Amino acid sequence: MATEKNRTVDRNEDPITGAPGAHPVGVGVGAASAGAIGAAIGAPVGPIGAAVGAVAGAVIGGLTGKAVAEAVDPTEENTFWSNNFAMRPYAKSGRTYSDYQPAYRYGWESYSRHADRNWNDVEPELQSGWEQARGESPLTWNEAQPATRDAWSRLEDSLKRHRHP
Repeated sequence: MATEKNRTVDRNEDPITGAPGAHPVGVGVGAASAGAIGAAIGAPVGPIGAAVGAVAGAVIGGLTGKAVAEAVDPTEENTFWSNNFAMRPYAKSGRTYSDYQPAYRYGWESYSRHADRNWNDVEPELQSGWEQARGESPLTWNEAQPATRDAWSRLEDSLKRHRHP
């Protein structure tokens, strides 16, 4: 078990065992989404079918959500975007990485939570959550949206390449 001295946020430690690699948000989102789908699939055969479908879907979805969350390395994403943001077509002269960083983080974290959904379906939710997510960023949603989408798309493309070599 990890001690307080060597415990870090980047290790995504399990709150009970201290083992690195815990992704409760990814597992929970995946389980909830797939559980609902499983219940709907099993519903035509009655309540027992719905229950069995929900459990099976939740297990599969939880594993999928964990896999997506584990595939996202916040340190790697932050490094990539800090080195590349100025070359992006939406980057405005006079803006710094610290202006855009919350938008990139919002994109990669949102993809981790919603990898089973389409950007166009999630974008209205992200827009309404930007005020809270932005922190000290001076960007409006219209300015942050391209960077958020860019970070989302980078992960989406990367995970597709890993699934289908």
